[in-house]
Amino acid sequence: MMYTTLIEDITSEQLNGFFVGWPNPPSPEVHLRLLEKSSHVDLAVDDESKQVVGFITAISDGVLSAYIPFLEVLPPFQGQGIGQQLLKKMVELLSDMYMIDLMCDEELQGYYEKLGMHRSHGMVLRNYAKQSGV
Repeated sequence: MMYTTLIEDITSEQLNGFFVGWPNPPSPEVHLRLLEKSSHVDLAVDDESKQVVGFITAISDGVLSAYIPFLEVLPPFQGQGIGQQLLKKMVELLSDMYMIDLMCDEELQGYYEKLGMHRSHGMVLRNYAKQSGV
C-alpha cells in the first residue's frame, strides 16, 4: 500500500467504488474535484492495481482550525488499518492547528475514540439534492 498526499497524477478512473450507501453518490469526476479543492488530502493507493482504496480530506483556515469531512476506505480493504493510517497521517499534518473537528454518525464514534478523538456535539444542515455534487 502506498500513501500519498500528491493528487496531480490521480485520475477519476482510480476513484471507483467510494461513497458506499449514499443514495445519490458523487461520480468519480466529482470525487476528483473534491480532492483537488480540499486543503489537505491523503490517499491510500493499492500497489498492484494503482487504484485509490482509501482517502481522507481536510479543509482548513490555515491558522487555528481544520475540519475532516471525509475518511473512506473501499469495503474490500476495510479492517486492514488503512483508515487508521490515513487519520493518523492527517492528524500529524494538522498538528499545528488548535482544533481538528470531524462529524460522524453515532455508530462510528467508537472507531474515532479508539484513534484518540473525543465525542462532541454539533449541528448540521444537509441539502440532499446536492449530494452528488452536481
